[in-house]
Amino acid sequence: MDGKKLEYKGEEALKELERLTEQAEEVQEKILKEILTRNGVTEYLNKYLGGATDISDFKRRVPVITYSQIRPYIQKIANGEDSSLISGHPITEMLISSGTSGGEPKLMPSISEDLDRRTYLYNLIIPIMNQYVPGLDEGKAMYLYFAKAEMSTPSGMPARPVLTSYYKSKHFKCRARDPYNDFTSPDGAILCTDSRQSMYCQLLAGLVHRRQVLRLGAVFASAFLRAVAFLERNWTRFCDDIRSGRLDPSVVTDPACRSAMSDILPAPNPILADDIEAAICSGDEEDRGGGRSVCWKGILPRLWPRAKYIEVVVTGSMSQYIPALEFYTAGKLPLVCTMYASSECYFGVNINPLSKPADVAYTLLPNMAYFEFIELENGAQQYYHSEEDGQDDDDQELIVSKDKLVDLVNVKLGRYYELVATTFAGLYRYRIGDVLQVVGFHNRAPQFRFICRRNVILSIDNDKTNEEDLHKSVSAAKRLLEPYNLLLAEYTSYADTSTVPGHYVLFWEIAATSPDAALPPEARVVEECCAAVEESLDYVYRRCRAFDKSVGPLEIRMVEQGTFEGLMDLVISQGGSINQYKTPRCINGDSSSALALLDSRVTACFYSPRDPVWTP
Repeated sequence: MDGKKLEYKGEEALKELERLTEQAEEVQEKILKEILTRNGVTEYLNKYLGGATDISDFKRRVPVITYSQIRPYIQKIANGEDSSLISGHPITEMLISSGTSGGEPKLMPSISEDLDRRTYLYNLIIPIMNQYVPGLDEGKAMYLYFAKAEMSTPSGMPARPVLTSYYKSKHFKCRARDPYNDFTSPDGAILCTDSRQSMYCQLLAGLVHRRQVLRLGAVFASAFLRAVAFLERNWTRFCDDIRSGRLDPSVVTDPACRSAMSDILPAPNPILADDIEAAICSGDEEDRGGGRSVCWKGILPRLWPRAKYIEVVVTGSMSQYIPALEFYTAGKLPLVCTMYASSECYFGVNINPLSKPADVAYTLLPNMAYFEFIELENGAQQYYHSEEDGQDDDDQELIVSKDKLVDLVNVKLGRYYELVATTFAGLYRYRIGDVLQVVGFHNRAPQFRFICRRNVILSIDNDKTNEEDLHKSVSAAKRLLEPYNLLLAEYTSYADTSTVPGHYVLFWEIAATSPDAALPPEARVVEECCAAVEESLDYVYRRCRAFDKSVGPLEIRMVEQGTFEGLMDLVISQGGSINQYKTPRCINGDSSSALALLDSRVTACFYSPRDPVWTP
């Protein structure tokens, strides 16, 4: 990318956005030509192109791939071999994707200039927002950002999540020069990898500056709600700290956090503490509803009265958190999704940020990477396969003819596609795994609604569990029933987000295989089944459970005999075909009648007794 373009801000940035989208086809062709010129000599591309850099050769010869095809090259570089295996520029770090392969995190190659591209996208957000919400430079942003612990590859290269990489970069540290990026959270708190201490300090800083905060946010809705629940549990501690002007030493022990907070709490402020207590206690405390204290309904605009919106991702699996966010805002603060990005590549922005969550669409920026699309003949349903398929998600291949891929400017309104990206860092025709629908165009650049991740059926936070992984985990756990002459007759699942953190729920119908079998089984037996499921789920789930604490203990709800037959009757009564019926392996939030039926037949509930094993 031309370095000059990275400096565009304000009106200049919006003009550049118009130019890019008006010339989307030309920009895309230029991007692909630049990638091929830089990387044509790499071992990977040379295998298919023999040194050629012609675009037509690329489209004719280079295959469409998933992670399993590029993984051997990435692993070699992680082990110390030269970056020229896939990239013409040195690979400076590996980004840990939330997707997994064989229970381990995916490593995505990144070169130094990728940070420039990410920053370019971040720099577009405020100019876009200012068109709808002016005056954002007149106060602060209470954005809750959390860094994760780093790892190293065998060769010593950093391996970390993409956001942790950004928070540690000079691009993020230099944000203080921009009045639009005046955050309440000090860097020391953001970079603390102890999520509890980090959250405590960031919330405390946000409360201290409550009269200056104009916008609230986090990356994902799940993280933001986790912080609100933390605030609800600990608000008296926050008030005590503000009243005394001292950070509670029993809560925050990290030296960098304590140092960073010294400027936030320079002296006792009993008036502010009383104001916060009054704002919290001004609600009706007589009742409770939906697992949340009714007095906390609308708490966010009470605590931060100048806030104009909440910036969080509430598309895809995060849409399940919208009711909780509306509860805490009492519908007074818009929920804003600003950008579309992943570990592999940053993609685009939402140029209509105040649109309702269900209408959010992202305009893909043609200078981020080279984009192609696999059209899905049957819409998003093409991506849901049954357990009988016997295929791992990453290895599942649609037959994709290379000459049938659609370019960015040639997608059709209303149709569904899977996104394919070619990046400067060494991913070529890589299937991102996101299912998108074209809902409009901005100039010549299409606008997409995010539908889902390929085959993901359960997700609470960064975890993404597909049907095959769930089936393997349940299969491992159900073997624990065999010594007791019991078998798992049927099961389904549900992502329960009614509490924070949310957790996976499995509905199990168990049958006896001998007359002397005890039903229901002993609690310790089913609890061990819960633990066995969690131990068999992937690396990211186990990290969210054991380290991040962003997912709660897995629950098995035992249901009475005949429950799943009743579920089938319900689906058929709603128009389903008895010839095509298969037990759904996940009940989503739209299937309220199915969930109500299952819950009405629950005979006992059991939770995992311990965290699954997780090591960084």
